[in-house]
Amino acid sequence: MEGDTLICLDYEVFGKVQGVFFRKHTQAEGTRLGLVGWVQNTEHGTVRGHLQGPVAKIREMQQWLQKTGSPKSRITAAQFHNEKKIQQLDRASFQIHK
Repeated sequence: MEGDTLICLDYEVFGKVQGVFFRKHTQAEGTRLGLVGWVQNTEHGTVRGHLQGPVAKIREMQQWLQKTGSPKSRITAAQFHNEKKIQQLDRASFQIHK
C-alpha cells in the first residue's frame, strides 16, 4: 500500500517565511503528522528542510508547506526535490536547526 511506503525529500519554501514563526509551526505540523526531519532558515530569506515518513503524511505536509504555513507567513512557492523511498527513518524527531 503506497500510504505505508516510507519516503524522504528535501524542500524549500519561498515568500515571507522568516520572522513569522514558520520554523516552529513547521516543526509542530510535522510532529502532528508523525513525520521526522528538520527545518531551518537560509541566508536567502527562505526556509528549507528535510522530511521523512509515510507517503500519505508527506503529501499532507507538502500541501501545508505550499498553502498554509504559519498564520503570519505569505508563501509564494514551495519546491520539493530528492524524493526517494527509504527502508526506515534515520531520525527520531522533527528538529529546528539554527
